[in-house]
Amino acid sequence: MKNNRLTHLDDSGNANMVDISQKRETKRIAIAKGEIRMKPETLALIRDGLLKKGDVLTVAKIAGISAAKKTSDLIPLCHPLSLTNVDLVFTLDEQLPGIFIQASAETIGKTGVEMEALVAVSVAALTVYDMAKAAEKSMLIQNIRLVEKHGGRSGDVFNELSD
Repeated sequence: MKNNRLTHLDDSGNANMVDISQKRETKRIAIAKGEIRMKPETLALIRDGLLKKGDVLTVAKIAGISAAKKTSDLIPLCHPLSLTNVDLVFTLDEQLPGIFIQASAETIGKTGVEMEALVAVSVAALTVYDMAKAAEKSMLIQNIRLVEKHGGRSGDVFNELSD
């Protein structure tokens, strides 16, 4: 039976960083997704590059990558990782209307990169919001979730609640 104990709590219930010194290094990959909904007019401004702040998707991609690299500074009990790759893909969708965001994070290490992928999606979405808020303040960031992870003791994990 799987241990359902919260790993960031000690036996007394105090928060602590998980000791990963005995874990073996493996290639770790995590993929996260999210979306930002907006009015069709706002999406058109982004698509056509007409917002005053510039190229929204390029800036959001750089912000997402930078955020993934800073995850351990933002989330108190995360281990600092040496990331080998972070990538973000943006899909403009007229039906949503809005932008689907996917981030992947990779490392070779003793702990996973789920938080890095989730932080990348979150900050990328926040950056889109920041750059487009002059055109629309009612955008909705939603459905940020881990889609899959690979590597480590648990192996491949796919989120059956996603998509």
